[in-house]
Parts: sequence; C-alpha cells; structure tokens
Amino acid sequence: MVPVSATDDLSLPGPPLPDVPFPDSAAELRAALLAAGFTADGLLDLLGAPAYAALARSETVPAERATRWPPGRTPPALATLTRLFLLQHAVPREHAEAVRAVVDVRPYSGPEGQDWWIVSDLGCAVGGAAGARRAGAYGTGAPGSSGADLVLGVGGASTTLAGLTVPLDGGRVLDVGTGSGIQALHAGARAGAVTATDVNPRALDCARLTLALSGAPAADLRAGSLFEPVAGERYDLIVSNPPFVISPAARLSYRDGGMAGDELCRTLVAGAAEHLAEGGYCQLLANWQHVEDEDWRERVAGWVPPGCDAWIVQREVQDVTQYAELWLRDAGDHADPAAYAARYDDWLDAFAASRTRAVGFGWITLRRTDAADPAVTVEDWPHAVEQPLGAAVVEHFARQDFLRRTDDEALLATVFRLADDVVQEQVGRPGEEDPEHVVLRRQLGMRRATRVDTVSAGFAGACDGTLPAGVILDAIAQVLAADPAALRERTPEMIRLLVEQGFLAPAD
Repeated sequence: MVPVSATDDLSLPGPPLPDVPFPDSAAELRAALLAAGFTADGLLDLLGAPAYAALARSETVPAERATRWPPGRTPPALATLTRLFLLQHAVPREHAEAVRAVVDVRPYSGPEGQDWWIVSDLGCAVGGAAGARRAGAYGTGAPGSSGADLVLGVGGASTTLAGLTVPLDGGRVLDVGTGSGIQALHAGARAGAVTATDVNPRALDCARLTLALSGAPAADLRAGSLFEPVAGERYDLIVSNPPFVISPAARLSYRDGGMAGDELCRTLVAGAAEHLAEGGYCQLLANWQHVEDEDWRERVAGWVPPGCDAWIVQREVQDVTQYAELWLRDAGDHADPAAYAARYDDWLDAFAASRTRAVGFGWITLRRTDAADPAVTVEDWPHAVEQPLGAAVVEHFARQDFLRRTDDEALLATVFRLADDVVQEQVGRPGEEDPEHVVLRRQLGMRRATRVDTVSAGFAGACDGTLPAGVILDAIAQVLAADPAALRERTPEMIRLLVEQGFLAPAD
C-alpha cells in the first residue's frame, strides 16, 4: 500500500490502484472465510457490540484493542483476518503467509441471515475517499490512477435502498451504478436474472467478487453510463444508488455524476419508463436542488415520465453550506486548509449561479402503470420509519390503484378494516369530556400520524371488516342526530385520506 500525505489531491494522477483480484477458487475462499468465522455475527462476537459499532463509524481503535494478541501466542484466524482486511494492518508472516489486503472484504449479513461479503477499495467501506486516504489506498506523483475510480463499500445509503426495494419472486432486475455490488447481491436472492452496470470498470470487478464470495448467482455485468448498456431492454425492477452528489466538479466516480446540478438524477428518473415492464418498479436514491422561487415538490414531480405513478419522499434537507462541508470532508479535503477553503468557495459559487438555497435527499419510486391519470405523491417525511419498507412500498401503490378506480359511491359501499398497528391518541386538558383533537398513529412502516375529528375517529374504530362504510356513517349520524345524507357527502374525502395513508384498507 502507498502512503498518502495530507495535501494529496484526488484530481492529480497517482500510482494506479491495485487490480481487484478474482480468484478461480472463490468458492474455496468463501468456505475458508466461513470456517474462520469471518462473518457479521462472528465479528460481533469477537469485537463486542461497542467496538463493532465503532468500526461502522470508521473508528478503529476499539477493534484494534480487541484483536491484539499476547506475544508468543497465535491469534485465531478471525482476529488475523480482521486486522488484515478491516483494519488494513500488517500481520506476522506465520499468521498470514505474506498475504496482504489489496481490497476491503467486509462481512455483511443478508436479510435472511445469509453470510455475505462486500468487496470495495481499502478504507472505502466507511469514510468514502477520506477513508481511502487514511488507509493509504491511493497516492500522487506518478502516472496512473488518481483514486477517482475508488469503489465505495456499504454505507447508510446502500442499506436504505436495500430496505426500500420491493420484494420480487423471479423477474428481471437492473442495478444501475452497481458499485461494490450490494444491490445486485440483494436482488440475486429474489430475482430470476440480474443485470448490473457501472461506468467504472473497477466497480464491476468488485461487484463480480462480491457476488462470488457471497455464493450468489453471477450477474450480467456491463460497463457504461446510466441506461446506455441496456438500450431496448425492459426490467421488472430497476434499482440505483447513483452518483447523486451535486458538485461543481466530477472528482470521484462513486459520488459525482459529471452533470450540472441534479441533472443526473432527473435523467435517470425520466429515462426509466422505457426500460420498465408493465407494472415494473424503479427505485433510486437522489439529491435535488431547492431553487430560489421554485417549489421543490413541483420541480421533482416534473421529472416523472408519462405513464408512471410515483412516490417521492424527502428525508433530509441541508443548506448549501452544510452540504458542501459534508462532501468536502467525504473527499478528505479538510486535511489541507487552503485546498478546503478554495473548493468550499467553488461549491458556493456554483450554488449561487444556479440559485440553489438548499439540497434535499430522499428516495424516488416509480411504477409503470400506463394510466391516463398517474398518481404522483410528493412528501417531506423526516420522521423515523421502520425498515425494511419494501412491502409497504407495494401496498402504497396498491392503494393508489384502488382509489383511482373507486368513485365515492363505490367507496361508501366498500367494507374496510382498520390496520392492526393503529393506535389512537387524544389531546386535551385533564378532566374535560371532549378532547381538543384526536390523532391516529401507525406504529409500522412509515409510522404515519394524522389528526382527525371525533366522527372520523369513531368511523375508523368501527371499521372491523364487517359493515360497508355507508352503513357505519348512517349509524354514526343516528347517534349524533345528524343528517345522514350530509355525512355521506362530506366523509369520502376523509376516507380517501385514511386509505391513502394506510390506516384503512378494503377488507378483501
């Protein structure tokens, strides 16, 4: 490995990154890793929960302490592998027979407890390019790669997308910008066939090794940008954790898309429809600009192609200064104060030129329906959710289908059932007979909460899957001595809201 100085610049040429190995004996290597206990559960047992969690934060000291072994005693293979691959330390020849890590091989637990491994560049499993700098994975001063093609490992964005992905039983999946191959790995557990693309050939090498070491089916790996490698093909599911960072210069292929502003994300969304089979989903993470005098909801909704329903969720917003600082640190630029200040200025200049005041982060799901009246939901939801959400995503679009085909008369004739996870909260002064307001709250999925009046709360509570909505309303009108016709006329809007948010569902 090559040491890196604090002033190294990722945009300058440096020694080439070592080739990503693909051993013919990948199956034997997988068996050896399993035998050594080099798995997510094995690491947790070896390191203990605090050190295990610290390692995910790119803090290595607790793990180093846990893997120190008294002189003269041979450590277990798991401790040696941990120091070699995860901490990137040299180990005694007799412990590893001169083996050294040229890539990061990190244990990863699949959704059903599978023992998987994710291959990325040294230091990139956590910490981005700054982590690679600390690991000495690239340098400067000689012809060759600068580290711009570094391959990122598993991060929060990767696991978020994996948790969002709709469950499949067969079908074709496309992973656009596969990187280390984590989405292709998840897809391979449930798809009939997986195609994975990346503009970075080194990423395809890492993805190939990730799949092989994890015992997953091989994917059809293709080099190229966005949908170029799959022209004319259609898929049941498209997933992408693209290089969505809005930056003034394309320095790192894993994060910088090379297009102005959020144009790469817009291009990806707009082009998805022609590659989706009927009923197919496209799910991706994205950043979008909050432009002065423009509503970000209308702006991002304008990306949705005709014939697709969409669900766009904004999870976080950062002002332009926070955003620039985050990604400058990701690249390790804070190690050189002068370079940091100059690049910070460049970012703010670019944001000022595009009238960008903040940047939103979230997820976008499309579903190809070819409906004449697509349902496009755009919302700001920074609150806690319960992952995995894949099944909740499917349910969201099923509710949209129901509401689209059901007029008010049919709605009142429908038998509904209150979701099992709904609880009711009443707010008011102690001792008062009537609450100031009532809140219905879901405890699963998006964990939504909505404020309702007492009539709506009573209606929802009576939806036990036995009586049509109209009959329940007539009973409520009788109790309240209200006009049943007026109640039937004004209530469908409330029912639609409760159905859309998942509080109520048709009993059948």
